[in-house]
Amino acid sequence: MDWYKNKDNDVLVIGEIAQAHDGSLGAAHAYIDAIADAGADVIKFQTHIAAAESTRQEPWRVKFSYEDDLRYDYWERMQFTEEQWIGLKEHAENRGLIFLSTPFSVDAAKMLDRMGMTMWKISSGEVSDPWLLEYILSTKKPIIFSTGMSTREEVDAYAKKLASHGAEYALLQCTTNYPVAPERVGLNVLDEFIQKYPVVGLSDHSGEMWPSLAAVTMGAKIIEVHVCLSKYDFGPDVPASLTNDKFAEMIRGIRFISKMKNNPVNKDDLSSELSRNSQIFAKSVCAKVPIAKGTVLTKDMLALKKPANGIPAREVNSVLGKTVNKDFAPDDFIQYGDVD
Repeated sequence: MDWYKNKDNDVLVIGEIAQAHDGSLGAAHAYIDAIADAGADVIKFQTHIAAAESTRQEPWRVKFSYEDDLRYDYWERMQFTEEQWIGLKEHAENRGLIFLSTPFSVDAAKMLDRMGMTMWKISSGEVSDPWLLEYILSTKKPIIFSTGMSTREEVDAYAKKLASHGAEYALLQCTTNYPVAPERVGLNVLDEFIQKYPVVGLSDHSGEMWPSLAAVTMGAKIIEVHVCLSKYDFGPDVPASLTNDKFAEMIRGIRFISKMKNNPVNKDDLSSELSRNSQIFAKSVCAKVPIAKGTVLTKDMLALKKPANGIPAREVNSVLGKTVNKDFAPDDFIQYGDVD
């Protein structure tokens, strides 16, 4: 089976939690249950170790926190211990989910590797970290990377580097806006990537399900979206997130689309299978008025009505001007053998 497939699902659906837990271990566990109930394949967190990835000079992307003066302070508050991460991973796997967390430092990657994480997700901002990539490549595990801040040339160079190391990889079209407007989702770029690379998906920040459904129709094999429990949740990613109910609805749509794509229809065979329905819904030629034996049929004597128990309606012109060889009451269907 292809490495990116989970169970019988052709499209790998990732519920991105990021820091929606706001540093609460209990909330992180609650998200696992929500994502599992929605029917996703993967739950994804982010693993931050402030001292290994940041400095106190790092600016805020959006100053949202009521309790953290610095972004560095925020990263510290988002940290879980290795034991806590192991507990989250075990909970996810017990619920049938693949556990995934994006490392933002080599130290974080080493911890996740010790835990036995089965694949990697590299965020758009981390593709510029050569030491992180070096370590991840050394583990020989599949890699998913986002392209939200990369040019086409940079994406191609990164993909070639992964391929040169024999890595199984997938890349995700992504636009690093929170939320992203429909005009900037980049389905045209997704299509370019699908034509060029072996496994391609979409990491969407629109806060809507439509880009993901469109992407699957186009051939995307991986879908990643941010998830929140409510639009009243706290955090910078909430505007770019689907509520869990919408996430579940999106997943139902993805599975429906996959079944359609995997089951091409032969129109002729389908028509044959539906012949009984055709008899019910189609119309036939019948008498509109009483018609006596020996009468030459004219248009005003006939009607086209359901069900299809006589000469098909599309053949009505072939009986005009012909003589009937029996009597007909109104609504009696006319057969080919009834006209000379």
